[in-house]
Amino acid sequence: MRPRLLALLCVTGSLVSGCGLLPGGHDRHTVTVWLMKDSASQDFLRRFTEDFERTHPDLRLDIRIQQWTGIVDKVRAALRSDAGDTPDVIEVGNTQVPLYVEDGRLADLTLESMRDWGKEDWLRGLAEPGRDGTTQYGVPWYAASRVVIYRKDLFAGAGITDPPKTRAQWLADTEKLNSGGDQGIYLAGQDWYTLAGFVWDEGGELAVRRDYAWHGALDTPAALRGMDFYRRLQALGHGPVDADEEHPPQAGVFAGGEVAQIVAVPGLADSIVRQNPGLKGKLGFFPVPGKAAARPGTVFTGGSDLVVPRNTDDQFAATAVVGALAGAKWDTDLARTMNYVPNKTTLAGAVAGEEGVAAMAAGAAHGRATPNTPEWAAVEADNPIKGYMTRVLRGADPRAEARRAARRITEELTPDLG
Repeated sequence: MRPRLLALLCVTGSLVSGCGLLPGGHDRHTVTVWLMKDSASQDFLRRFTEDFERTHPDLRLDIRIQQWTGIVDKVRAALRSDAGDTPDVIEVGNTQVPLYVEDGRLADLTLESMRDWGKEDWLRGLAEPGRDGTTQYGVPWYAASRVVIYRKDLFAGAGITDPPKTRAQWLADTEKLNSGGDQGIYLAGQDWYTLAGFVWDEGGELAVRRDYAWHGALDTPAALRGMDFYRRLQALGHGPVDADEEHPPQAGVFAGGEVAQIVAVPGLADSIVRQNPGLKGKLGFFPVPGKAAARPGTVFTGGSDLVVPRNTDDQFAATAVVGALAGAKWDTDLARTMNYVPNKTTLAGAVAGEEGVAAMAAGAAHGRATPNTPEWAAVEADNPIKGYMTRVLRGADPRAEARRAARRITEELTPDLG
């Protein structure tokens, strides 16, 4: 951003940062940063700001808190703007990065990623959506992924001493739990994020890119194996086959008792205990099991990347902020403060003391994101995967339904081929 006099500097959002002049009368450059609501606590932002401004005496931070509702349109407008008050750094959802890359208005951060930021250790589920070909536009910041939340007392009552580490053992334990009168697992029929992990574990994909066009891939043998495992697991409970995990909210179902497991982010445990205080101290967490004990299952990884608009007035200052936020010191601080997964597999030890976050970090190390194309938003808008899952769980032919869903995905991702 352009230099501003002290009288003209101001701060908006939930973080108030100071304004002033450097000794000798030289004014500081202000770097405007857009962060999303609840991504970081005010205490974290205060501590980060104080440290950054101390170590970068020529810069000031203006951190502005944004709402998720309507953020895509707001970011796109900022990226196109020629006004002098546009942001220099923006936090965006990891799967949103392709939307902004398509507009061609993000700065290329490949060199910094390779030279200074240790990109080889980044979580795949955060790094891949931030990349277009060999160019890195989004820098991973933090992640969250699904784990299994379970009732320790119900596991003990069924004679299960240790959480399962393989999918085969998970099925066997869940069947044992289900036969005791409780639901072995509550798994809604349209929880397609969980299905995606099983598909990826089998070597399948939701969609693949061939000859510069995207094609749905749910009808491959590998993807069908993932759906078959989902069907077998979902049958060991009473989850509705025609609804997703939010209809009804699975936290409420679990809090109602007589449910041994759900697949969810660890933070949902707080909601469960608020609704049923009697479950305090009875909940545990383990990574979604994989096909072999040596590796947890693949899971969908959500979270945020940091991007720098091409229209920033000072890309050097903007990348300094990105480097600090995404660097080991403050990234691990954020993870501990907010119960996130750090952006690198090598930093997982920073959250080892929290059972739920540690389980999440183990899964996120093998996490994936949705297909790296801006058109994927159109798939989710009227998601054919959900209908496919419901029809299979009701007994329809999986291959025929997978072909139908794959065609729908292809039509949304590559309309000219539809």
